[in-house]
Amino acid sequence: MTERPKAEDFKDAQLLPYPARQSEMTIAPQTELSEYRAAGKLRGKVALITGGDSGIGRAVALAYALEGAQVAIVYNENDADAEDTRAMVEARGGSCLVIRADVRRKAACSDAVERTVQEYGGLNVLVNNAAYQKTQTSILDIGEEQLRRTLETNLFGYVFMIQAALPHLSEGDAIINTGSIVGQTGNELLVDYCASKGAIHALTRALALQFGKLGNGIRINAVVPGPVWTPNIPGTMPLEEVQQFGHEVALGRPGQPEELAPAYVFLASADSSFVMGSLLHVTGGKLSSDA
Repeated sequence: MTERPKAEDFKDAQLLPYPARQSEMTIAPQTELSEYRAAGKLRGKVALITGGDSGIGRAVALAYALEGAQVAIVYNENDADAEDTRAMVEARGGSCLVIRADVRRKAACSDAVERTVQEYGGLNVLVNNAAYQKTQTSILDIGEEQLRRTLETNLFGYVFMIQAALPHLSEGDAIINTGSIVGQTGNELLVDYCASKGAIHALTRALALQFGKLGNGIRINAVVPGPVWTPNIPGTMPLEEVQQFGHEVALGRPGQPEELAPAYVFLASADSSFVMGSLLHVTGGKLSSDA
């Protein structure tokens, strides 16, 4: 079994300038899925993943490719990380379309979907995963620019992508949103981020009811991660949090991106045919707001 770093293993971890690159992290996130055993669960499918250049998005892209899907990833800034994801997918026999786009822009979301459909001939799975966060010790310090960027990336971008993708989806296809445990427990340093993630949970459940009433056969669910070691952590969190990351989790460590990927495979595959409006927790036992 792969050894997973414990909270105490991060004591010498350092901060990185935002946007942090996965390739520059001294403790590399585990995204390789070296022990993953694929079963062809997404063979013939086309998947579009936002925030696919690193972290959870990269791991999901690799898992989907291993399961037989053709993959497109959307990213905003880190070209090198995106190219690494493409190379890793292709090394595993998959195909990866790389799209640089800002999901805060409705037109950019529409273009990303259209490029994916043109490249692969359709779309079956949308994974909304792009996210922005910035810590502040007081709500008084959350400026308008930060608030808009957080909500526009984490919520508007999800809505825009769903609106663009929906006309291309049909019976048996899936939308998967990335929520967060802090959208339920809260976190005093991430007030606006917590609000955005809570909104994603509500969006997922509301659309499940809407899709069910429409009878379109499209399933929508969300994965709810706990603390996961991704570039967002050393790129946005205070040093004291980075150097004990995951300490409050029951398992005594943060999750690794590759540990989240199977949940996204499950929700994209026929295995989850009766799962709708679900918030699938993958938290390692983080059950409170303890920082």
